[in-house]
Amino acid sequence: MKNINYLLLISSISIINFSCDKSTSEEFDEVNGNVDTRLMSSISVVSAQSAEENRNILFTYNTDNRLTTISDGVETNIFSYENGSLANVTNGSGNATIEELYQSPYDALEYGIVEEYDDNGNPFLIKFPEYAYNDTTQEDELVYYTSEISYDNKPNPYYKTAEAAGLIEVLDRVRLNFAMAPQAEEIVKAKVLFPNNNPSQIIYKDENGEILYTINMAYTYDGDYPTSATVTSVSTEGGTTYSYNTTFSYVTN
Repeated sequence: MKNINYLLLISSISIINFSCDKSTSEEFDEVNGNVDTRLMSSISVVSAQSAEENRNILFTYNTDNRLTTISDGVETNIFSYENGSLANVTNGSGNATIEELYQSPYDALEYGIVEEYDDNGNPFLIKFPEYAYNDTTQEDELVYYTSEISYDNKPNPYYKTAEAAGLIEVLDRVRLNFAMAPQAEEIVKAKVLFPNNNPSQIIYKDENGEILYTINMAYTYDGDYPTSATVTSVSTEGGTTYSYNTTFSYVTN
């Protein structure tokens, strides 16, 4: 069973019932209409369990409002551009990957298979391979756990920041057409998993459909954008509860 880490929710295969004709930006605009541009300047996460879990993520921009760095105080991702387009992303370990930049619930970008989308094109049902012990065979066997994701009727608040980083332009180049030449697998996965709306609940189930974890995110909004959130994760095994308070800040022009 995977360890639930809310921090993975805040920093995106099998393609089923997915439109192959629209770009990421076209889908976002179709669902959300005209959304004001507000760029993230920081995300502060305070854990009710342990101060060691607290995080402060900082975003910096150049004079053209292109994202230049994302830093959590330990590691910094640096964005570089050529001719107005994203050219490279590096960190202390070398080149950063889309997986590092676009973290999804329960390692979704690395392992998740989208089974179903909601009416707004958001990934609703995602399944994950797991190994579980079979009492009859006395061996580990491959099974599939699932997560069901619900969304507020608000735009993905990271979209404009991702756009300022050139990531939306990268995703817009993806056309999910299997007749085309192969594209980078992690880019295709990021495209498939990119939500148009803001996630508000995740229900994680085992192979028998039994609920293992429920994560609820209750936001306070200023217009389309969240300013704070209370995040609660509850495990049905032992009833363990984890709680986080998150504050979102934006660039002021």
